[in-house]
Amino acid sequence: MSQTISTHHIAGFTPLNALSRENLKEIAAKTRSEQFIVGETLFHEGHGVPDQWFLAKGVVELVEPDGSTRRIEAGSKGASTSLEGGNPARYTAIARSNVTVYRVDRSLLDMMLTWDQAGSYSVTELDSEEAAAGDDDASAEDWMVRLLQTDAFRRIPPANIQAIFMRMEPRELSAGDEVIRQGDQGEYFYIIQDGRCRVSRKTKTHPDGIRLAELGPGDGFGEEALISDNPRNATVTMVSDGTVMRLSKQDFRELMQEPLQRKIDFNEAQEQIAQGARWLDVRLPPEYEAAHIKGAINLPLVFLRMKAGTLDDVEYIVYCDTGSRSSAAAYLLGERGFNVRILRGGLVNVPEDALQKRDSD
Repeated sequence: MSQTISTHHIAGFTPLNALSRENLKEIAAKTRSEQFIVGETLFHEGHGVPDQWFLAKGVVELVEPDGSTRRIEAGSKGASTSLEGGNPARYTAIARSNVTVYRVDRSLLDMMLTWDQAGSYSVTELDSEEAAAGDDDASAEDWMVRLLQTDAFRRIPPANIQAIFMRMEPRELSAGDEVIRQGDQGEYFYIIQDGRCRVSRKTKTHPDGIRLAELGPGDGFGEEALISDNPRNATVTMVSDGTVMRLSKQDFRELMQEPLQRKIDFNEAQEQIAQGARWLDVRLPPEYEAAHIKGAINLPLVFLRMKAGTLDDVEYIVYCDTGSRSSAAAYLLGERGFNVRILRGGLVNVPEDALQKRDSD
């Protein structure tokens, strides 16, 4: 038996509780509730599970590959995160009472989390940005120089940089014009040539939009939707007349994103770790606590813009559940000059003995 459920059924689970209200509603509409009787097997260890399974009612026994078992009861701390531990499943799950589970599409959830978290500007950016507002005339003249001096452009091959400037298209805009609109599909990456833009986000409690940041010449925006293939998560509006340069999604991915995103297999990653690299888990803290690679540090994607400066100057190998959040994290860290690689496949390809897991309650 299966049925569609509403947001209040799933809002207490991690990482669902980190979604915006709008995205939680969309996830809920595509979530299924399923029932199992005592003794039934929910899923088998090693089998593909494209969904995340959350325990809503009853008791489930998880059987480890080595035969050891542990029980998870609905409502306990151990039930706050998904049961299966990855795709393929890391355990066999057996109902030890009548059980109800919620099944959430893994890829859709990770994309929604990326959308909500990758573009999270810090409101404290406003003071420093506005302090520079008086330098518009000078800044407009050297926007290209400012751009070439960014950490991201220093790591892009010279041939790519030449192609980027050749393929950019100028757009002359007036104060009040929307460059991108929240909810629209992302088709371009933008760089301000002259003028200033304001970043804002609408919510149900702030239908007129929350002011997040102000950007000036040389600043780029719009990459989050291109990386995650999700709709725009903010609106960017001109606050003065000006010109923006835009780069198509295909050109952005080919010329800017790919050079900053190097993927690495787990075994090769372990060799890099032995030479001084560090694991960086960009999932939310409860996900990290449930299971993470031994020795990994946790810096959630949602805080990456604000706290990247706290990271040491070493190579990082970033990972998440499916790869969506880690791809966004790698781009953001690459923009800030970090040497970053992405764990190919996320936690899926990590051996069981390389994980540190929280004991169930």
